[in-house]
Amino acid sequence: MVTTVPAEQAATRSRTRTILTLVTAAVIAVAANTVVAAVAVATGAPATYGPLTFPAYGLFTVIGVALGWFGWSLVQRKARDPRRTLTILVPAVTVASFLPDVLLLVLGFIPGTTTGAVIALMVMHLVVVAVAVPAYAFASRIR
Repeated sequence: MVTTVPAEQAATRSRTRTILTLVTAAVIAVAANTVVAAVAVATGAPATYGPLTFPAYGLFTVIGVALGWFGWSLVQRKARDPRRTLTILVPAVTVASFLPDVLLLVLGFIPGTTTGAVIALMVMHLVVVAVAVPAYAFASRIR
């Protein structure tokens, strides 16, 4: 017996799967960034350095995953060729995300800033991209 699922039910399932995918991506990215922070501290970054504390990088990791999904979805809906646009946009936005870290290194506006700490922050950006982009691609397929 074949049953059909009403469109509204299918849309709800799709939204639920998308949310679960994004939450999973955020949890994985936070866990990976916890390792990055621990390595940074173990190799000389100050243990009390604000951006390398869990509340700071945890929050910014989750915000990064959420904002990335918003941008990804926008491109998927509006771009003439979303795949090509994302192929250009994702690396460009990733590189642009390093700008605040470079400014932090140059200006040292957060006490305790070291080169190692800033490199760790940059690696955290790469972690978010490496985890989030496949999750976005998966979530886009299930929508």
